[in-house]
Amino acid sequence: MLKHLLITISIAGTCMPVFAQQGGFADSLQLQAGTMGTIATKDYLPLWLVSKRFGTISDRRSDLSTYLRLRNTHRFGQQEDFYLRYGASLYNNNHFKDVFFEEAFVKAGYRKWEIRAGRYEELTGDMDHELSSGSWGISGNALPIPKVGIALTEYADVPFTNGWLQVKGQFSHGWMGNRQFIKDAYLHEKTFYLRIGKERLRVYGGIQHFAVWGGNRPDLPKIKNSFADYWNIVIGKEGDDGTVNSDEIAPNRPGDHRGVVEGGISWENDKLRLLLYNQSMFETGQNISLKNTDRLLGIGYANKNPDGILNKLTLEFINTKKMNSWHPLNQRESYYNNGVYLTGWEYHDRIVGTPLFINRQRGQHYFSDMKPFDWNQHRDSTVNRGWNIINNRVTGLHVGGLYTIGQALKAKTLITYTKNHGNYNDKNFSEALTQWYTLQEVQWLTPVKGFTVKGGLAFDWGNLGNNTGFMLGAQWSLGSE
Repeated sequence: MLKHLLITISIAGTCMPVFAQQGGFADSLQLQAGTMGTIATKDYLPLWLVSKRFGTISDRRSDLSTYLRLRNTHRFGQQEDFYLRYGASLYNNNHFKDVFFEEAFVKAGYRKWEIRAGRYEELTGDMDHELSSGSWGISGNALPIPKVGIALTEYADVPFTNGWLQVKGQFSHGWMGNRQFIKDAYLHEKTFYLRIGKERLRVYGGIQHFAVWGGNRPDLPKIKNSFADYWNIVIGKEGDDGTVNSDEIAPNRPGDHRGVVEGGISWENDKLRLLLYNQSMFETGQNISLKNTDRLLGIGYANKNPDGILNKLTLEFINTKKMNSWHPLNQRESYYNNGVYLTGWEYHDRIVGTPLFINRQRGQHYFSDMKPFDWNQHRDSTVNRGWNIINNRVTGLHVGGLYTIGQALKAKTLITYTKNHGNYNDKNFSEALTQWYTLQEVQWLTPVKGFTVKGGLAFDWGNLGNNTGFMLGAQWSLGSE
């Protein structure tokens, strides 16, 4: 498998000069080839070596992740307002056993409007995603979910407001695949953000809504997949989607819903930008309440001086322990879990949202009695064995920094402290378990044009276990920036 991948990279590198001679095709063509080696003292990697990398690093003691990435953009019209973008990222990892497309997409747009289809990297929320502990919606922790959709990709002025009011958002339909409890379920996703201000001070607010629905499963033969059921998902209307048997509780909203309410304020001048932001999570709607103290609260700093040492700094406070505890235990939510769609907010064994939560796939490394579910087994063998997300009640602090050392070195530091309270049912968290996660990365911009080397050291310690990991990789880039 590695031989085939290296041949592909060699052919692509040989063809690049040929493409460059063809004129417009290669004007914005970018080709990257690279590899990343990882090794740890345990049978799994420290958190920040494997998390928030779009599922491209396997969670094992040692591995090599090799990739070939291609992107291109064509612009049309007198003002080049129309464009067509496409790209693909081919990866090989898991000791050369797995070959997969992390990205394979096409996007067509006019100015800030865009129609897109395929598997593409996407993050939700207005924080600094490179340094944040992760958005509660989509953090880049899991492999991108294949989708089609329409988006207003950047804030755009609302007519007749003289630039003081801007909006952005997107509306998508996705496919969750068959590595789920309910196979071939769909994903409905939409976001909407409103921002006020046009110069230094700006205030914004928005909402993210995600719903997994439909699909098929032999022991749940009445699941509905019609357009009428899809419309109920979009508007959050109560209805019977065929997933609840008549001898069980009455149905409420079809599918597995969750969302994020976000707000923030930013201030900037010619030298810096400051951002204060808050994300509050909800699932069934119970947590849209002033009683809810669960939140991701952060402050970000960005230095606009290109010659500065400190480029960015992010500080975050995380709390999800409340979890609508003002309700009786049997009525409380369990973030990222669902009583019908038992996989929860997970895709290809990785949590889609914050990586500070722990699923069974990750939890098996921390607890000897923890095993991932086999989603092909009968539902009775799974539904009464606990949740898939075993730790979703977390308090913690997180700091991330991005800085420059000299002319050729860029560095990133992540330090995270957490107290993990499990969920309401998991016996492994009868007492709060403290855990630290750290990462130090350094990237060297070598004298060879387009060739970079990246190294990293990560150390986790605490009640969940001690683990040290290393990473070393190289990337070759060719094409316009």
